[in-house]
Amino acid sequence: MRQALLPTLTALVFTLPPVAATHGGFDGATLKARSAALADRYQAELMAQLQAALEAGGPAAAIEVCAEVAPTIAATLSAESGAKVGRTSLKVRNPEAFPTTTERAMLIVMAEAPLDAAGKPVERVWAEADATGTMATLHYMRAIPLKPQCAACHGEAIDPALLATIKARYPADAATGFKVGELRGAFTITWPKGMVE
Repeated sequence: MRQALLPTLTALVFTLPPVAATHGGFDGATLKARSAALADRYQAELMAQLQAALEAGGPAAAIEVCAEVAPTIAATLSAESGAKVGRTSLKVRNPEAFPTTTERAMLIVMAEAPLDAAGKPVERVWAEADATGTMATLHYMRAIPLKPQCAACHGEAIDPALLATIKARYPADAATGFKVGELRGAFTITWPKGMVE
């Protein structure tokens, strides 16, 4: 599968090495650092809210955090930074979180090995051209492996009552059946080219 995806990725994006110097008018290392900082904040703020909800009301309360609080955190970070901050997955819960064609290809590759050799979530940085061939947007993705505390809502053995609650809020939910450590999804940070130069 990965072999078949590579020609598609090459056609769509200019992929950068993990640590890049100035490339095509922007600094890949700066892009990665600024994006990683946003992903760090998103993850930290969301996990703090989820942990508080789990302690106060269990998994059902955590569902409300993912539904109501996570988009607010992403919107706040987007407004502050000028980037578009979000999350996506091959199996989405929120119907507004479907990946783009390129993001989906990246997710498929990430799913093979969500962690790098140092045990950290893998990252991808690339630039994407518009229809005229002009570099238009800069992209960052970081893998989100499933954490043990998230398995109650996304794992293989979900309580039937909790599953009913999930389906009531998300009738088309596909974000279940994951094992701990498997790729749940990815943080996505998208910048207009002029924002990172």
